[in-house]
Amino acid sequence: MEHYYALIMAGGGGTRLWPMSRQDTPKQLLPLVEESSMFKVSVDRLAPLFAPDQIYVVTGRKYKDSLRAHAPQIPEENFIIEPYGKESGPAAALGLTVIQKRDPEATVAILTADHHITKKDAFRNVLEAGYEMAQKGYIVTLGISPSYPSTGFGYIQQGEVITSVDQFTCYHSLGFTEKPNAVTAATFLASGEYTWNSGMFIWTVKQAMSEFERQQEKMYHQLMQIAPSVDTPEYDTRLEDAWEHIEKISLDYAVMEGAEKMAVIPVDIGWNDVGSWSSMYDVLKLDKFGNAIKGRQSERVILDTRDTLVYSDKLVVTIGVEDLIVIETPDALLLCHKDRSQDVKEVVNHLLRTRNYKFL
Repeated sequence: MEHYYALIMAGGGGTRLWPMSRQDTPKQLLPLVEESSMFKVSVDRLAPLFAPDQIYVVTGRKYKDSLRAHAPQIPEENFIIEPYGKESGPAAALGLTVIQKRDPEATVAILTADHHITKKDAFRNVLEAGYEMAQKGYIVTLGISPSYPSTGFGYIQQGEVITSVDQFTCYHSLGFTEKPNAVTAATFLASGEYTWNSGMFIWTVKQAMSEFERQQEKMYHQLMQIAPSVDTPEYDTRLEDAWEHIEKISLDYAVMEGAEKMAVIPVDIGWNDVGSWSSMYDVLKLDKFGNAIKGRQSERVILDTRDTLVYSDKLVVTIGVEDLIVIETPDALLLCHKDRSQDVKEVVNHLLRTRNYKFL
């Protein structure tokens, strides 16, 4: 596969995983599930499909040095630094702009630094299949076979079959639906026509930039002001000047929802986006009562407790509780019902409003 690159988005703050995920140590830098950080795991599972010089990373200034320490094999020039966060749309567009300047024939897989994937061989295989479809002019999205009617994920509707590549069937995409209500999610699941939107996409850089030009014309021209300066002394100045005026928008809203010639490949790769404590619970090993216990402290007292997550380095005792999340750090303690784990980000918003920055 010539001219194939992985672009890892690694700039998010992970606010729903507070109090462990903080501004200085966001979730991608933490060993939340495996022994290594989520970012390092994300890089390592790309081998041998991608060599280190075929891996690019988009992140913020404050995370660059930490990320490089976790993956020193990636060339320094492949770390693309946003002046400050502008959501996934501009982050992806900046990464694509740099890659296109260096290799106009590039095909790029947009990936993230915070996904948990257990079936790594299947993951690499579908990235190969996505590459083949991209060479045929399709923008490929990976759809995750849904296991329950989630209201926390976006959905992709499958149309007619386009073709098969290896063991994967590729379908026309009939569009995206953002985080439906419970009734709609149940209808989607029952129909068998929908998959979860993984947020992973494969496209040629020519087609990607063409979509930005068609749908985000202003952003496209702002990036084209930066492009000639890539790998020159003027790059940082031009980036700073243009970045101030670039719209803050997600990649889905910026181009994916309106993209032409979209294809979806439904996959089972043991995927979880680990975006909240309830999704963290879903990927951890459970005891016979459905409890997930993680931390350096081996002693636990769990009495009459079910379906609960305890993440702490201290002795934690739970008695007569269920569906609870208990997260303990040196300076904070989170207790919440598992069904309310999405609301943890509101705690972060409150801390911002009240200027309790030491807890962020």
